[in-house]
Amino acid sequence: MKQRLRYKILIIFVLCLFTFASRVLANDAVESHHPKESAADSIIKNVMTFAPSYESIVSDYKASLYIKGKINIKKKNIILRYVPSMFSLKKGVREYLLETYSDLHYSAPNIYDQKVKAFQGTVRGSKGLPGLLEYFKVNIYSSSLIGDDRLLSPIAKNGFRYYKYSIDSIMGDPCNRDYKISFTPKYKSDQLAKGYMIISSNVWSIREFYFSGISELITYSCLITMGEVGSKSEFLPTKYDVDATFNFVGNKAVGKYVAVLDYKSIELKEGSVQKKEKKSHNLSDSYTLQCDTNAYKTDATTFGVLRPIPLTENEKILYLNNELSQDTIVKLKSKKQVFWGRMGDIMIEDSKLNLSNVGSLRFSPFINPLLFSYSKSNGLSYRQDLRYNRIFRGDRWLHIVPRFGYNFTRKEFYWSLNVDLEYLPKKRGFFKVSTGNGNRIYSSRMLDELKAMPDSTFNFDLIHLDYFKDLYLNFEHSIEVFNGLNVSIGFSAHQRTAVEKSKFVINGDHYMPPPDFLKKFKNTYTSFAPRLRVAWTPDQYYYMNGNRKINLQSKYPTFTIDYERGIKGVFKSTGVYERIEFDMQQRIKLGLMRNIYYRFGAGLFPNQEELYFVDFANFSRHNLPVGWNDEIGGVFQILDGRWYNSSRRYVRAHFTYDTPFLILRHLIKYTRYVQNERLYVSALSMPHLQPYLEIGYGIGTHIFDVGIFVSSENWKYSGFGTKFTFELFNR
Repeated sequence: MKQRLRYKILIIFVLCLFTFASRVLANDAVESHHPKESAADSIIKNVMTFAPSYESIVSDYKASLYIKGKINIKKKNIILRYVPSMFSLKKGVREYLLETYSDLHYSAPNIYDQKVKAFQGTVRGSKGLPGLLEYFKVNIYSSSLIGDDRLLSPIAKNGFRYYKYSIDSIMGDPCNRDYKISFTPKYKSDQLAKGYMIISSNVWSIREFYFSGISELITYSCLITMGEVGSKSEFLPTKYDVDATFNFVGNKAVGKYVAVLDYKSIELKEGSVQKKEKKSHNLSDSYTLQCDTNAYKTDATTFGVLRPIPLTENEKILYLNNELSQDTIVKLKSKKQVFWGRMGDIMIEDSKLNLSNVGSLRFSPFINPLLFSYSKSNGLSYRQDLRYNRIFRGDRWLHIVPRFGYNFTRKEFYWSLNVDLEYLPKKRGFFKVSTGNGNRIYSSRMLDELKAMPDSTFNFDLIHLDYFKDLYLNFEHSIEVFNGLNVSIGFSAHQRTAVEKSKFVINGDHYMPPPDFLKKFKNTYTSFAPRLRVAWTPDQYYYMNGNRKINLQSKYPTFTIDYERGIKGVFKSTGVYERIEFDMQQRIKLGLMRNIYYRFGAGLFPNQEELYFVDFANFSRHNLPVGWNDEIGGVFQILDGRWYNSSRRYVRAHFTYDTPFLILRHLIKYTRYVQNERLYVSALSMPHLQPYLEIGYGIGTHIFDVGIFVSSENWKYSGFGTKFTFELFNR
């Protein structure tokens, strides 16, 4: 009775939160009454009206991009070495300099292809302060200033909901005025910024745009100078000035960057071109990948010719001191010191080895909290990945990923090896091989025992479950028959060995039963099953990067049918079974930084005659952490792991709503570090669970993501759990 009452109270509380959030969002517009704010609002409305046209008016441009950065280490300690994207510091050196010169090709919508032609600096490699490159790719007329919907623009369509505006000054003559408009966020959040913009009244375009704020561990400010009115570069930046301060656990680094763009060609979009893009699913004219940057020029002579801004005397001294120190290090450092220094880097830094004519190998640092994850159902886990890539002639691609990990809660070690060979990139033709050890599982013999138990008395702890270790090998050949339709054919093989072998005892003595009797008590079972998988995404958009086809978004969901049939006698296989699963999923963008994700699926083992193992492909538990955004809206967070193998059929559904501003900004004054909030609803129907429900709420920050979930079984409250992942430097 108490459990039912607690569950009803919880449901009422969640419904109240939904109602409160929807009412607040519906009535969020605030009217301005101050004269300066009212005048500024009318100017901003004009800018907002023209912004969508100005955002896409440039269809293509080519330019040279020069970036110069100076970094000053104000404070440092040993923890700074653990920052994955931070460059390696030199003993006794506080000031560093770096320069890059690139060919930049932009194509709508918002796709940049940057070919670095030359690099020079006093830092090892091309790293600077983490996460600064995106500040040199700002389209000020876009609704999002930075990256993937991470910073809401003050001239976005819904800007009045989040910003206040005021006139700082008016410049120019009455016929050609420029307005300096300041904007400040209504809420403290990393998703918002403060600053100003200078607006030309005749065309309502922006001459200068300044914004500042906090992004993860960086306090930044960015001043963008735009082209002159009437010129082809009127809607494009000509210069960036970026200041950034990096603070992390007693470490402080200050960076000052300047970037200059020299445009070689600018093409403005015409109506006919825009219509053509809408009709075709091929967006190759708008999408390109960054090219290989192994052929950097690093000599001073090259930069002496390319550099548009001369070096200062202080910068020349930094280069000179760096050359002198390099000569000294080469003389003093022994091979042993070099080896152990490199081993230390491997332990705490992202490592990438480029091997000439062999490929590249990349792996995460072994000491890295990002590789840990915790949830109630899965416990504490650790994961490590290595990635090998090689591109062959014709854009054929080989990708090898060894992975290993350990689950501290279940005290189990996991490993896997995945090999992908894309032999026909134009048709997404792949050969895929994967092998490893899976979750421990029990046989279908247990299902008969489970089936006999009524729902009212069902209890896993009262059942003796004979667990088996799983060693698997999967082979698959997949190809895209036509745009959006992928067909995969292959096989799945398993060898399952009993965790505890059967023992036969009579009067305290062990004995071996007759062979006919032993057949019923196998300690090892082998299965071999051909497999067919068909996935279809209607209206699939894509682009071609050379010969490689890269699929993008679609307005429709992806439908998948997966069929597998076990065959007896092949490679000594003992199981005859059939598995069929259906899956449908889609992510829908509702606007800036707001998304809905839904997933629906069902599965069935129709053949129930032979002994087999209920091991669904879509409805399964991850034995190692996979990160917050990998299916977190499409899996059950606190469902007992034993349910995944306890039924021959299932039906499930998931719904996730993701938004940066939902509830917390109305309840808590300071929510700066909360980057997004999520609501989860999941349901599962299977024998003994009619139904299982999970409701959850989560927040995402730049350091970690956390979610809380409650569940019910057969309309009765069953449990409470959490999901926690580290996200520091991982976005």
